[in-house]
Amino acid sequence: MKKVVFLCVVIVISLYFFISKKSDYKEIIFGSSLSIQGTNKQLGNEVVEGINTYFKYINDNNGIKNKSIKFIYYDDKYEPQNTLVNTKKLIKNKNLFGLLGYIGTPTVKKILPIIGDIPFIAPYTGASFLRTTTKTNIINLRSSYKEEIESIVNYLYDSKHIRRFAIFYQNDDYGIDNYNAIVEALNKKNLKLTGEGTYKRNTLSIKHALLEIKKTNPQAIILAGAYKPSAIFIKHVRENFTNNVIFVPISFVNANALIKELDYKGINIIFSQTVPSYTNKNLLIAQEYLELLQKYYPNSKPSFASFEGFISAKIVVRALRNIKGDITQDKFLNNLKNFRDLDLDGITINYKNNQLLNQVYLLYFKNKKFYQINGKKSNDNCI
Repeated sequence: MKKVVFLCVVIVISLYFFISKKSDYKEIIFGSSLSIQGTNKQLGNEVVEGINTYFKYINDNNGIKNKSIKFIYYDDKYEPQNTLVNTKKLIKNKNLFGLLGYIGTPTVKKILPIIGDIPFIAPYTGASFLRTTTKTNIINLRSSYKEEIESIVNYLYDSKHIRRFAIFYQNDDYGIDNYNAIVEALNKKNLKLTGEGTYKRNTLSIKHALLEIKKTNPQAIILAGAYKPSAIFIKHVRENFTNNVIFVPISFVNANALIKELDYKGINIIFSQTVPSYTNKNLLIAQEYLELLQKYYPNSKPSFASFEGFISAKIVVRALRNIKGDITQDKFLNNLKNFRDLDLDGITINYKNNQLLNQVYLLYFKNKKFYQINGKKSNDNCI
């Protein structure tokens, strides 16, 4: 009897090992769940366009070891329960190679318990739990919210002499992560948070937050929400506050969608980003992105979110092409983790802190363009 049980265990383990080490992919499929509809739809659509732009280019140029690469995705409307349903659908696909480009902190948190060892690459969130996880199959692209917030506070404190900070944030895991980050960053300056205001995810109800923050008379307000409620909030602050408040939306807010909602009025706004500006003519990868986006999505405008999706797709392809022999998930993950000081056409890829990009860019908007702020002596007169 013991021999039979032992044999069954060996067979099960061997079967699992065979499945997990599968290498006979006819095509390399990445799946995602993101917001295609709802208050955050522009972000989701832009990430899809960025990823597909590079994948389509690769498929038009013999693919990866003569295999095509495919991106399939489902709309979750930025609701965690929908993300869970979508992810279960994705992982039932026996040919799924990895998960790529998920959007949102609460949505990602919801599905982590069910993804197993499937490569989970470049989620569009700077959540702290994705940087401290012990799961070896999760690899982030972007810098964390903690790094973003600290860069913002340091810049405003040192160059703008700001001492009164407030935060407008989404009342969920995403917003709370940023709230904790600003409290920690201010503590390092021996400062306390002056004011705070929250709103509920997937709503535009910002009145209570506005009233709470107005009482505190802040000099700067960091925004950690979606672009539509953030835009409404900024408009109301401009109409009701007497002082010239500086607004700093973090990268998830979506700078392109936000500035459009504000009728391209960028006065007193600093935009935090985790990728450089796609308008930087000195970056080969930015030039490539603009050319290929025009080719495959001629009716779409470039954006930071789309550019980030493009970069993530390019890194994925680089890692796949570096694989020797059969393509497996383990080899793919190991290649990503071995990227050290890799020059990806002007962007340095360096795997550390469980992420591949480790920089924060602060920009302002003027004359219909985004410009990078270069240190304390930057010519950022619009802010």
